[in-house]
Amino acid sequence: MNRCLAYAIAILVVLVAAPAAVAAPAPGPGAPGSGDPYFPLAGNGGYDVAHYGLLLAYDPGSRVLKGRTRVTATATQDLTQFDLDLRGFTVSKVLVDGTPATFWRSGQELVIAPAADIADGASFRVDVNYAGRPRVITDPDGSIEGWAPTDDGAFVVGEPQGSPGWYAVSDSPADKATYDFAVTVPKGLTVMANGVLVSRSASARRVTWRWHEADPMAPYLATATIGRFDLTRGDVDGVPSYVAVDKRLAGRRVLSKLPAIVRYFTSIYGSYPFDAVGAIVDRAPRVGYALETQTKPVFDSMPDELTLAHELAHQWFGDSVTLTQWPDIWLNEGFATWSEWIWTEHLGGDSAQQTFARQYALPAAAKFWAIPAGDPGTPVELFGGAPYERGAMTLQALREKVGDPAFFAIMHTWAQDHRWGNVTTPQFIALAEQQSGMDLGAFFQTWLYTPGKPSSW
Repeated sequence: MNRCLAYAIAILVVLVAAPAAVAAPAPGPGAPGSGDPYFPLAGNGGYDVAHYGLLLAYDPGSRVLKGRTRVTATATQDLTQFDLDLRGFTVSKVLVDGTPATFWRSGQELVIAPAADIADGASFRVDVNYAGRPRVITDPDGSIEGWAPTDDGAFVVGEPQGSPGWYAVSDSPADKATYDFAVTVPKGLTVMANGVLVSRSASARRVTWRWHEADPMAPYLATATIGRFDLTRGDVDGVPSYVAVDKRLAGRRVLSKLPAIVRYFTSIYGSYPFDAVGAIVDRAPRVGYALETQTKPVFDSMPDELTLAHELAHQWFGDSVTLTQWPDIWLNEGFATWSEWIWTEHLGGDSAQQTFARQYALPAAAKFWAIPAGDPGTPVELFGGAPYERGAMTLQALREKVGDPAFFAIMHTWAQDHRWGNVTTPQFIALAEQQSGMDLGAFFQTWLYTPGKPSSW
């Protein structure tokens, strides 16, 4: 072939084969929600939060909360506007990188239009000033959460959708961030938040408590619980410990078990994942449950030993290793419930298999078997028996199927490899198969996703 002709053909081929230039997408708004199947408007798109700085002042007499949320984030697209989640309150000012921004409300969405577009990959800071009487949030199952007033302060919990009830937030469990808290209250009250206590400064009538959570935390695990507490400080094998108990409560001996529980779970799940540990025991009869707030579970009354073990187990499973979307709640609750079983076994009580057998003895027609653990199907069942008890049964059935060496390797590896991260059930199944060398697809389909009492697995 003629060299000049060959060269011309080659140029033509290149021109024909070369893709047309793709125009960069035009800047636009971030999504108003994360798309969670149960809570689609919780969380927001277009950015990733790195840090929250919460500056709060609360008066239990008037029940007025004044706040400033400072959000430090990175844009994941070119942004003309974006949302934060906030329920109630009057918002007085919003700044983006120190410049006033336009804002408006749409349900739980605080929609923010900065004065200038934010480029994809750029770091930016948002300040939201707000005030008002917090409204508790009622969940689909009828329980309450958010900023729940007590007779001497507030019981502050956020699972699954309560965090926007007291601060501006991207309320997705998958958008973890670090936190700073500075909370001012009348003198004589204690503020318990996540992480380590940085300082406590008092004036004649007010006191400000500052806490710092240096490890990534899902928004629903934040707390700033306020009350008249006896605060005991110590350590558990070098990890700072903070145990706060409402001054009126008795029966505190159970809290002495906290170090032993933490040490045992460390022995089977690996190193404790955070820089602080402890418990907050309040008097909040209106709430009626405990929550695994990161580093310091919050209890509405004095817990029994198994409840304490359950919430401490969550520090590994739920707090450090956190679900990505709410239908996977068994990854939190099933693991913490099984941890109660193995703690009892460790103490010489019923074995986990004996506890499993008692549950399995329920007749096939019992409602207990109707809802699969791996997806309760509706937020009403999010904290029902399926994710907890059937979730724990799934783990014990797995233990019996693969044997103790493989099972405990699975649990340890899961906790350590996904430390401070977010996970899904398919990831757990893949790890279980890798560690055991077994095909477990049918096993997990039976235990997690098939309604009815399993008969073989």
